[in-house]
Formats: sequence, structure tokens, C-alpha cells
Amino acid sequence: MMTFRFGRTRLGRTALGALLLSTAGLLPAGNAVAAAPAATERPSLTSATGSYLAGRFAQRQDDWAAAALFMAHALSADPGDLTLLRRTYLLKLGEGQFDAAIDLAKRLLEQDNDPQMAIALLASDNLARGKLKEAKAMAARMPKEGMAKYIGPLIDAWLAAAEGKTDAALKALEPLSTASGFAALHDLHAGLVLELGGRKDAAAERFARVLDKETPLRVIQIVGSFYERTGRKDEARKLYESFRAGNPDSLMVEPALKALDEGKAAAPVVSDAKQGLAEALFDLGSAIHHEGAEETALLFGRIALHLRPDLSLARLMIGDIMENRDHHADALVEFQALEKDPVLGWTARLRTAESLARLERTDDAIAAFSALSAERPERTDALIRLGDLYRVAKRYGEAADSYSKALERIGTPEERHWAVLYARAMSYDKIDRWPDAERDLRAALALKPDEAFLLNYLGYSYVDRGLNLEEAKGMIEKAVALRPKDGYIVDSLGWALYRTGDFEGAVEKLERAVELKPTDATINDHLGDAYWRVGRRNEARFQWTRALRTAEEEPLKEDIRAKLDKGLVDPKAAEAAAPKVQ
Repeated sequence: MMTFRFGRTRLGRTALGALLLSTAGLLPAGNAVAAAPAATERPSLTSATGSYLAGRFAQRQDDWAAAALFMAHALSADPGDLTLLRRTYLLKLGEGQFDAAIDLAKRLLEQDNDPQMAIALLASDNLARGKLKEAKAMAARMPKEGMAKYIGPLIDAWLAAAEGKTDAALKALEPLSTASGFAALHDLHAGLVLELGGRKDAAAERFARVLDKETPLRVIQIVGSFYERTGRKDEARKLYESFRAGNPDSLMVEPALKALDEGKAAAPVVSDAKQGLAEALFDLGSAIHHEGAEETALLFGRIALHLRPDLSLARLMIGDIMENRDHHADALVEFQALEKDPVLGWTARLRTAESLARLERTDDAIAAFSALSAERPERTDALIRLGDLYRVAKRYGEAADSYSKALERIGTPEERHWAVLYARAMSYDKIDRWPDAERDLRAALALKPDEAFLLNYLGYSYVDRGLNLEEAKGMIEKAVALRPKDGYIVDSLGWALYRTGDFEGAVEKLERAVELKPTDATINDHLGDAYWRVGRRNEARFQWTRALRTAEEEPLKEDIRAKLDKGLVDPKAAEAAAPKVQ
């Protein structure tokens, strides 16, 4: 069963996510987050076949700009090929090339048996141009199956609202009220339609149905604005403050609260049918985005922006999708366009700095985070991200300093701050300040005692240093119980057993860890050591050889080479010869 929520992970990926990718006609190019970086060199357009193959490859590499270019060239040589036409349309739309996408959508109508996305774009474009009759004629061609069961009612409803036919709009929305997981979407848009039609009491009833303890930002904005404009300012304030309490690091509702304090009138979030349809398509895209169907979410986001270029949340979503697909330069453009937005400006500026970091413009990113930190001395988010940037760059001393400044601003840490202590502990550990790292790890565990990563890091650190071995083993056993399929944590338990002399038990756990993380050099090295201790010398050498192939750090490589040359020394002799760790 699917549950439709705006901006939350509630939709079943195998259900709606797979359906959307199928109906959109996209190739299964893999999860966009894990896609390879976009191609930087693009072959010349030499032939239709070559362009088609290059386009297929570019799309698999998640380089939609190159794919659109190649597919368009291939299509010009074979304009009747439906597959090429559909691919090229979707790629052009995904890139925001609306004129080209609209022309291709018109051609698709003549050939495609299931032109859902083409109809969605063309109906929206006609509405944007004020051609309501043409928009309704286009919407009437929407299929009745697949994802069209959800897109169609939204388009029909807002086209009816454009004619001032509120009852007809509500009737068009009715199929969503009984569709599993879509009741919230139905009530939200029924409320918007009713408000636009002047039926404020009925709108209030609909809006009340979409409020709960985890109401997302967009619903807060819509309902809060409605309350402000209908004389319910206390309820609006309560709504904004409830969101802020649940999201204490967010600035999203601060402009609304400030406007309330200053007595400023709130503007409607949706003031006409064009904005209403943009909102509907964004709501669909937002939910799909959080389910991992990012390619299709991008298409909905593009159409929403075509209808309403000032829909900032849609632009932010597109930027996030680009970032997740490693298209950092494209993401940077979207985020920079939002930097002066009164609601999203701070978030966009943080995203801008993160994009600069991913583009390896490290100095620019450091400058951006530093400026943000100085601008808002009461906030910690820029400092924490600056610390993360330094840590990724292996500038651990500077990372620790940034985290320390953030913790000074925090004062007394709360449970949600455990990750800052954890990050500073890892930084301290890298610069041989173990007592400081241990202190932070203990403090973080006091805030979050069931956090598997904390338990594992502290437990493994003790084991590796030969300290507090029984306590360490207990920590790691608890971490494994919390995350039994995490190869690194299972490896920690195996290594704890090894260091306490239970070599047979170590072999069992380390074999499991290798199954979970077969290419990790350290885990394979650990298993080789355990095999050696139980007399399985050939298997030990095999594991060390595997570890050597993937090892990156030179000290580990030297240690493995020594073991391949001479094996392991007697553990008691090694313990006697080893320096004592303080």
C-alpha cells in the first residue's frame, strides 16, 4: 500500500517509483545517486547510428545534456522512430529545453499510445499561455491507466478551476480521494480549489485534514497562509512554531513568523489555476524525489517551473536532483538562483557552498562557509559543514577547530548534536589526540547510547589499541545487533574476538564480514590473520593477497607484504615486543 506524503519517504519504490519510470519511458540507468560522473568529452555527431549509441551511453552515464544532443541528431535522421522520439523528448524536458520539448511532445501525440508526460507538458503549456480551450482538449486525451490515474485528475481539476467551476474541479479530484495513499493530496488540492472559489469554510475543513504531527513545510506554508488571511493568526503562529520546534535548525518559517509579528498581510500561496497546477505537479515530483525516482521527479519539477518560474521549492528540488546525480555545476546554477529567496535563501547558500566543494573549488567553498558562519553567529550549520569539508580534505586539525567552534555555540549539547561530537572525535583521532577523541565519543554515547556507529567506532578503537577489551567487545556486539548486515561493524566484532584470543570465533565473524564487504582491504587482511592463527596458512596468504590488491594506504601495504613474506609471528612474542599504548 502506498501512502502519499509531500516531501517524505512514504511511497513504495517498487510500486509507484517503478510505475513512474516505466510510464515515463526512461531507460533503467540505475540509481541516479550512484551514477557515474557526466562525460566531459563528447564525440562528434558523425552518423545517426553513432549518435544513437553515444546517446544511450551518455544516458547510462547520467549525462542528460549529451544524451539529448546525440538523440536529437539520431532522430533527425530517423524522425519516425518512436523510441528515439520518446527518449529525445524526455531528455529535452529534463534539461529544461522547453521549446524543443514542446515540439517533440506534439509529435509524440501522433505516434505514442501512452503519451502521459507529453500531454502533461502540452496541457500545462496551453494553460500557461492562457489557451484554456486548447488545454482542456489536450487534457481530454490523457490515458486512464498507470500514472495517468493520478496526473489526470489534478490537471482536470485545475483546468475546471480556471473556468471558475469549483464543483466540477472538486468532482475531477474525487478519484484521488479513494486512491490508496493519495487522500492527503486530494484534501490539499480540494482546499486550494475551494479557497480559490471563495468557499473558505469548506477549504478550512479540507486543510485541517492534512495537518498532523509531521506536517511538511509546503503544507505548513499553504495552511498557515490561509489561516493568516482568514483571521486565524493565532492558529497560523501555532502552526509555524510547531514546525520550528520539530525542526529546530530550520529557518524556513522564520519569515512567516516575522511577518506575523510586523502585522504584514500574507499572500495566497496559490492565487490562480496556473499556480495551482504548478503546485500539483511539484507535489507529485517532491514525493517521487524522496522515493528515489529522481528522473521522473525532475520532469514534474521542470513542468511546474514552466508554469510558475517563481516556485522556489521546485527549483530547490531540481538543484538537489542535479547534486545527487553528480551534476554539481548544474546544481550550482539552481542554488545560486535562490540565494536571495526570503524563505530558502539560507538553505540555498549552504547548498551553493557544498556544490563548490564537490566541484573541488575548495577555497571558494571555505570562503562561502566562513562568510555564512560569520553572518549568523548564533547558528552552527555552516561551521559544521566547514568541518566536514576540512575532514574530507584530510585537514583534520582545521576540522576539529571548526567542530569546536560549533560546539561552543551549541553550549550544552542535546541528543541531536551527537554527530558533531562524533565528527570531532574522528578528527582528533586522525591527529593522534586519542584522549580528546575518547572523551568526545563517550559524550556522544551519553547522548545517543544506541547509535551503532558510535558503539562500533569506540569499541574498535579500544580493540585496536588493546584497551578495555571486554567493554569494547560488548559495545561492538551491541552495534552488530543494531546493524547485523554492516560489514564494517561485523569486522569489528571479529577483530575484537581475535584480539581476545578467540581465533575460531574470529574466523566465523570475519568470514561473514568479507561476505558483506568482499573488496575491503582491512577486512580481508583481518581474515587472513585469523586464518593464520587457526592453521589455515594457504587461505591466509590468499586473503592477504586479496587485501594487497585493494589496499590504498602504504602502512597497510607494507604490513601485508611482510606477512606474505614471513607470515605472522607468535602472538605472545608480538605482544611482548609491541610498544605499550598509553
